[in-house]
Amino acid sequence: MDDRKKIGIGLTGFGFLFTFLGVLFFFDRGLLAMGNLLFLCGVAMTIGPSATVRFFMRRKNHKGSGFYLAGFAIVLWGWPIPGMALEGYGFWVLFSGFFPTVLGFLRRLPILGNVLDFPGLKWVINKIAPAQSAGLPL
Repeated sequence: MDDRKKIGIGLTGFGFLFTFLGVLFFFDRGLLAMGNLLFLCGVAMTIGPSATVRFFMRRKNHKGSGFYLAGFAIVLWGWPIPGMALEGYGFWVLFSGFFPTVLGFLRRLPILGNVLDFPGLKWVINKIAPAQSAGLPL
C-alpha cells in the first residue's frame, strides 16, 4: 500500500470521526460539514480522483449520489438533521454493496470478531452479510 492510500484511509477515518462528533454534539453543522469533506477527500485519495468521479456518476449510483450530495448541501444550508437523514440513506444506497466485504473482514479480527458473535449482533450481521458467503462457518 502506497503513502497516498494510507493518507486516504486516514482522511476517511477522520471524516467518520468528525461526523460522529458532529452528531454527538447535537448535530453541529461545522463538524458535520468537515466530516463530509474529509470523507470525500479520503475516498478520492484512496481510489483516485477519476475513479471517485466514475463511482459517483455511475448510472446505478445516481440515486445514492443524489441523496448524499443533497444531504450535504442541506447540512451546509443549516438543516443538519434532515441533511444527515438524506446523507445516511445515500450512503446506504452507495456503499451497501461493500458492507458484506467489510463485515467479513471485521469477523476475522481477534476481539471485534468475538463481539460480533454475540447473539443479537450475529443475527443482524448475518442478515446483512451471511457468514457462509465470506467463507466462514456459521
